[in-house]
Amino acid sequence: QVQLVESGGGLVQAGGSLTLSCAASGAILSLGVSIGVMGWYRQAPGKQREFVATITGDGRINYAESVKGRFTISRDNAKKMVYLQMNSLKPENTAVYYCNADVGRPRWGQGTQGTDSL
Repeated sequence: QVQLVESGGGLVQAGGSLTLSCAASGAILSLGVSIGVMGWYRQAPGKQREFVATITGDGRINYAESVKGRFTISRDNAKKMVYLQMNSLKPENTAVYYCNADVGRPRWGQGTQGTDSL
């Protein structure tokens, strides 16, 4: 079993900043199985889940065009965590943000409400 737990969501004003965190844990990780690509996706009310950013274990990064220059993804392999720093937030960024990690297969967290009601 692999668990992904997101945190850090909350209410901010337009133009503000927010940092989301995601912690990965589980028995197979404790046995030394490495995590592949980690990333963030989001789902706004009434819309499909969409890609935000991903980062590989060696630091290669991809961003959705809509967040380039404003969002920064990073990860700490030793802590098995991935982060999403979100700056210059816009009302349309309001969504549930989901952490994703490739551990043999894609794993998903439960989601955290990011930028609730800007």
